[in-house]
Amino acid sequence: MSGRVSGKVVLITGAASGLGAESARRLAAEGAHLVLTDMAEAAGQDLAQSLTAQGHQALFLTQDVTDEARWTEVARAAMDRFGKIDVLINSAGISGSEPFLEMTLAAWRQVLSVNLDGTFLGMRAVAPLMAEGGGGSIINLSSILGKVGMAGASAYCASKGGVLMLTKATALELAPLGIRVNSVHPGFIETPMVTNALHEAENGNEMRDLIISRHALGRMGLAREIADGIVFLASDESSFMTGAELVIDGGYTAA
Repeated sequence: MSGRVSGKVVLITGAASGLGAESARRLAAEGAHLVLTDMAEAAGQDLAQSLTAQGHQALFLTQDVTDEARWTEVARAAMDRFGKIDVLINSAGISGSEPFLEMTLAAWRQVLSVNLDGTFLGMRAVAPLMAEGGGGSIINLSSILGKVGMAGASAYCASKGGVLMLTKATALELAPLGIRVNSVHPGFIETPMVTNALHEAENGNEMRDLIISRHALGRMGLAREIADGIVFLASDESSFMTGAELVIDGGYTAA
């Protein structure tokens, strides 16, 4: 253990699987104490128990990130357990892949509610506690689809583009409080969200080949590769970064 985030208390949403779970593992290995939240209670509890068995400190709480009252409860539980919150990682998200002309208002609102409202609510609940403790780091999971468009993903693109600009605006407001706010923009990563979306598509194999072809490195990314960037933003190594976009996309947006 190199202890790059030793003793820091990190709250991670969407922590039961995918990028959230891998980030939890990497941060634990670097010495962080973890508050993990997700709707998937069984998987989240399993992860927390696994990390605890390895000698780490990890607490799991069931959470719907669109529930404002629950955010207050989660933040308070984190403070009660650890006395502070140094890092917030807004990782919870859903995909949504309906064609625009077939999309209902309910479907649109669901994607925006989880991906954008959930990020807003998390920052609003945690930032005052961070400020009281002298500052911290907020890491918002956006996407390359918050920077470039994709047909059939209008709600997802809108939500992740919103996360990008929310990050920049709040970075300016929170900087005087010692709080840094940055966004992470993964390319297509081998996670359950991407795998399930391709599996459900009629032409999933063709879509996979097309997606891979658009990455200059000729493959999709691994969750660990995104988690490594998140560890950097959580650590003091990134102390002069705020309002920035950390793009980890295998060259997808370089063209």
